Amino acid sequence: MPELTIRPGRETDADALYDICLRTADSGGDATEQFHYPRLVGDLFAVPYLRLEPELVSVIDDGERAVGYILGTDETARFEKARDEQWLPFRRELYPRDQVAVGSRDEVLIGQLHEPPRQSAEVLATHSAHLHIDLLPQAQGRGFGRALMERFLGALRERGVSGVHLGYGANNTRAGAFYQRLGFHPLWPHISPTLVGRDV
Repeated sequence: MPELTIRPGRETDADALYDICLRTADSGGDATEQFHYPRLVGDLFAVPYLRLEPELVSVIDDGERAVGYILGTDETARFEKARDEQWLPFRRELYPRDQVAVGSRDEVLIGQLHEPPRQSAEVLATHSAHLHIDLLPQAQGRGFGRALMERFLGALRERGVSGVHLGYGANNTRAGAFYQRLGFHPLWPHISPTLVGRDV
């Protein structure tokens, strides 16, 4: 098994981030066969952060490429604005809404790409930052997820951020248990128990 190390993200990690995001998009499992557009998931949930918030991207490196990452923003509202103005307009050209299969997973995410969701003001009032973390199987169960989280949360503390949130798939019970061990708790348990947050 190759030695794994944690390092800052680089511009050249984009292809690996697309791959990791797709291969963990099925509640932590491989979603490669579920999308017609293999880069769609990464264009929504990974690579925009590498372009817009590169200083908050960290990856697990196996000596050849990234096999896991953590990324996010210290201010969700600012990131959403930059994403909508600087990233999504160019992505929309790649994913026309009139050429996607009805009822497919592509259709759902392309809808989000054309009409991006916004996090609620209620959440942002107390948990302004958010993150995404995904690890391929070879990086799981070895303490790297916790190490990435500690690195990211430390960066938020240095920036004076008080709270962070994230969402995860309802079927990803392993992720839910991991976040709970790290002190995350549901923010809206009566609406979405998989939207969780914690103080930084």
